[in-house]
Amino acid sequence: MIQIREAQVTDLDRMLELYSLLFGKGILNKTVETIKIWNHIITDKLYHVIVAEEDGKLVSTCTCVIIQNITYDHRPYAIVENIVTDSEYRAQGLATACLEEARKIAEKEDCFKIMLTTASKLDSTHKFYEKLGYNKQDSIAFTQWL
Repeated sequence: MIQIREAQVTDLDRMLELYSLLFGKGILNKTVETIKIWNHIITDKLYHVIVAEEDGKLVSTCTCVIIQNITYDHRPYAIVENIVTDSEYRAQGLATACLEEARKIAEKEDCFKIMLTTASKLDSTHKFYEKLGYNKQDSIAFTQWL
């Protein structure tokens, strides 16, 4: 049975496993700093780490951050990032469910838009996001690595 929920403090180990899939490296290190940041993320009311859990195992996730704003009649906007699904669980609608939950959160917070960023260059990934209602025509994102 699949459950879509927000991550909890106790989910850190599995989140590190999922996030390692984003970069194709070994499992990310669990350090004192990692734990400190994770605890901050989990308690921040504007930061939502959404997970899909199957039989007690986290198998998909996305992050939705609500950004306060003074334009657009003070309506915030949302940024969705860190979208990943365990390869054994892909094509089952789990990322879709996580992204739909992010949309619900953004609507509840009265956001005027959701921006999704991805480092993926795969056309299939872009088509997946477009199928969910995201488009590449309205905005262009530029990255400057610091």
